[in-house]
Amino acid sequence: MLTIPNIITLLRIFLIPLFATTLIYRRFEWALYIFLLASTTDALDGLIARLKKQKTDLGAFLDPLADKLLLLTAFISLTILERLPKWLTIIVISRDIIVILGWISLYIHTGSRKVRPSILGKLSNIFQMLTIGVVLLSLNLSIPSEILTGLYILTSFLVIVSCVHYVVREIKAL
Repeated sequence: MLTIPNIITLLRIFLIPLFATTLIYRRFEWALYIFLLASTTDALDGLIARLKKQKTDLGAFLDPLADKLLLLTAFISLTILERLPKWLTIIVISRDIIVILGWISLYIHTGSRKVRPSILGKLSNIFQMLTIGVVLLSLNLSIPSEILTGLYILTSFLVIVSCVHYVVREIKAL
């Protein structure tokens, strides 16, 4: 069912190639605007779905997919452009691979397709988005490297903790 929240989520997915293009052509100001718009749609689609009682299976699938596609595009692109440390991107991608493999394993063993987000997972995503936003901002304004380094460390910590949490939770579910 195509609801307003699902349309907003699809808009976020369609913004990803435009975002990547602005990065490739080093139009960092536009990249920041597009990323902020995409990040805003992430909050907006969920809010509308809850308020209008328009939660759907399609939305439950598309929303985290749109988040992952946006974040992975941002992390990989900014790492290629040498604007993010490789170790941080490796941690983010590794966590996503581990979580996906865990979901596949759980599905094989239980038949459950439910993806249960956790508060740590959501916090990890928020800090990943914040990190990308601040890095994009730093390409347009001067931000001290100590702030960026602190944000990288905090984000990597949350990514690792959320990964461990998902793994422990899914092992218990098996």
